[in-house]
Amino acid sequence: MCNGGITVENQDKLLTPFQRKLLLKNLHTDLRPEYHRRIEIMLLADAGQSQAEICKTVGCTPDTARYWIGVAREGNAHHWNDRPMGRPKAINEQYIERLKELVNHSPREYGYSFKRWTAQWLSKHLAKEMDIQVSERHINRLLKDLGLSTRQKHGTTESVPATTKNFGIRISDLQSSSSPSFVWSANLLKTSS
Repeated sequence: MCNGGITVENQDKLLTPFQRKLLLKNLHTDLRPEYHRRIEIMLLADAGQSQAEICKTVGCTPDTARYWIGVAREGNAHHWNDRPMGRPKAINEQYIERLKELVNHSPREYGYSFKRWTAQWLSKHLAKEMDIQVSERHINRLLKDLGLSTRQKHGTTESVPATTKNFGIRISDLQSSSSPSFVWSANLLKTSS
């Protein structure tokens, strides 16, 4: 029997066949419990269970059940994952290993023109390669936790071209007396022509 374009048997259903199929498919994947609960609430409401029955079955608050039943009633059940729960766990062991590998190799090995990585370039490269967005600040935190850095280590200097003469000058013998006696010096690079 038809009533204004809606069959009577489907009048009480909240979900379209497409939405039901999509929710059932996602219900059987490895989801966070919160996402799993969202789907169950909408499927149980579609099956005709009351809000109280859903709360008891799923173990959720009436507010949570009411919200997701409303989402299903509005025809938006297929948007069940549009409201993320907290901060997603984007960083995994594979990401960490790749970060270590990149930091221990020159960016030139990966087609870049610069000599040392920066957190910004590590973030960009990993986002492109692994499709995981991480801020520069978080990259620096990860590097610190790993005992790594993008900064040049003390005691190492970049090689000076053979055509450049390095005149080393240093400040020495600084004394904290009333009459200062300083020996000033500076590094002067002279390129031979």
